[in-house]
Amino acid sequence: MLNPRTLAILLILVSTVGISFGGLIMRQIEFGDAWQITFHRNLAFFIAISLILVKSYRSKSFGALYSVGRPGIIAGLFLAIANICFIHSLSITSVANTLFTLSAIPFITAIIAFFVLKEIISFKTFLIMVTAFLGIILMVSEGLQTNQFTGMTLALFTALSFSCFTIVLRKYNHLDMIPCLLISSILVVAITYIVSAGNIFIPMKEIAYCFFWGGVLSGFVNSAFIFATKYLSASEVTLFMLLEFSLGPMWVWLFLHEAVSPQTLAGGAIVIFCVSVNSLMKLKASQ
Repeated sequence: MLNPRTLAILLILVSTVGISFGGLIMRQIEFGDAWQITFHRNLAFFIAISLILVKSYRSKSFGALYSVGRPGIIAGLFLAIANICFIHSLSITSVANTLFTLSAIPFITAIIAFFVLKEIISFKTFLIMVTAFLGIILMVSEGLQTNQFTGMTLALFTALSFSCFTIVLRKYNHLDMIPCLLISSILVVAITYIVSAGNIFIPMKEIAYCFFWGGVLSGFVNSAFIFATKYLSASEVTLFMLLEFSLGPMWVWLFLHEAVSPQTLAGGAIVIFCVSVNSLMKLKASQ
């Protein structure tokens, strides 16, 4: 039987590969602006998390939502900001530019965790992160050369917000923070509905894509992510996420031929290598 730490690593790896198809799904949505897509994606996310809460707590679901208190609200707010900025970034720049900019998440998280949580980064992990950072420099520099500043700025806000979300989860890992996902989805649905002035209607095909992306993929991934933060450090969890940011552009390149330069591919290969080495190290150490 797998110990909790090994299970956390495996869950985060599987969920990361699954959510890496998000950019590909986004490119399949032909009708609907960023606000409408964000609305339906998070509506699906709300339904998925509600079902998880009801299954876990049954009649005590509202009590579980109340128990997360201020930390849950803060975490939900950070995740809501990340969700909104993420979709808007994807809508105005390439999947590669968005996801490769998000590769900064582990480094932002590690820095914040060092100051806020006093988490020490091992020398081996530090070397892996430095190597991965070289790959990120290759990828991000390519994006800047193509005048995609606004999209990459939004992606950077996504990275910062998600890193803060991770820190809150890690700091309060004694709480079941699954309810904060519900708080996040409620905030996003409300904000997008208001900004769209109620114009949230898009074709059923697009809604289906949003529901699969937000309900199935994001619902599973975020639940796995919260579970993982109970047994892995903030920097460890987010380092695994680099796999998503490297695979995502590859899917749109393979299936939709969205251009990815040799420089971007080289940087992505470096990041994937670093994540693979880190994953094997963590799995071996957890045995």
